[in-house]
Amino acid sequence: MAAESETFMALGLLDESSRGVSGTPRVLVLIASVLEKSLQKNEKLLSTSRRKDAITIFHGSRSPTLSIRQYIERVFKYSRCSTSCFVVAYIYINKFLQQTDAYLTSLNAHRLLITSIMVAAKFLEDECYDNAYYARIGGVSTAEMNRMEMKFLFNLDFRLHVTAEVFMNCCLKLENESGKYQNGQADPSLWPRRRPARQR
Repeated sequence: MAAESETFMALGLLDESSRGVSGTPRVLVLIASVLEKSLQKNEKLLSTSRRKDAITIFHGSRSPTLSIRQYIERVFKYSRCSTSCFVVAYIYINKFLQQTDAYLTSLNAHRLLITSIMVAAKFLEDECYDNAYYARIGGVSTAEMNRMEMKFLFNLDFRLHVTAEVFMNCCLKLENESGKYQNGQADPSLWPRRRPARQR
């Protein structure tokens, strides 16, 4: 339990004292870094190979102007949901990508983020804003937010429960990743990934 508490404290999940220079909890900075590296890797893979990305409801027509980190900071500021929601949202995004044939790219990352954070907040928080509010925060229409939520939930088979073990493992990987980022290394095992292609 002490080791878990230390991990949670280091990531900013238990108190407000471990915020970075920008005032953003460390865990959000790490999640943003992992997602940004993942989408850069995926976009490079898609541009240099014959692979096609599956177009989903989460794809926009162009990349948003906000970086993933700026977007996460915006959602955190206005949603007022706990940092734990962002960890669970990250876990949901991984599950979603494993269930679909889509890659995380700059065209879908922001919409996946706002949807997964809203779903996590609804599942975890005692009080939560409605879809219209999250749509305004995320820069989408309420109708789009509603459609994305339904698609997201059906792709997860409505299985939103995250065990304490899965949550802790994700936190440990993020904490481990923080040391690697400080040393200029990155661990690709943390990047959101797709399920391997099916054998035909």
